[in-house]
Amino acid sequence: MRVFWTSSAEQDRADIADYISLESPLAAIRMDELFTEAAGRLAKHSGLGRAGKIPGTRELIPHENYMLVYEVNDDAVWILALVHVARTWPPRRS
Repeated sequence: MRVFWTSSAEQDRADIADYISLESPLAAIRMDELFTEAAGRLAKHSGLGRAGKIPGTRELIPHENYMLVYEVNDDAVWILALVHVARTWPPRRS
């Protein structure tokens, strides 16, 4: 199965790397590698994780502080968001 990152998930990933790199560039690289490894596991086992809070999604915890939100469509996994677990998910509508 192929894995795709939506543009908003890519932005989440970049924001996380930027934030962590302020303290430790090496830690930012390692964290990003964890995200890459998690996405690779989803390519082989798209049912990993738990049912998501948004119907039709699933959630995988690649690190105790972060959650990948994704959905499976036909033969593809779409990573929709990368969220810090301390944040409210899904975001509240105003």
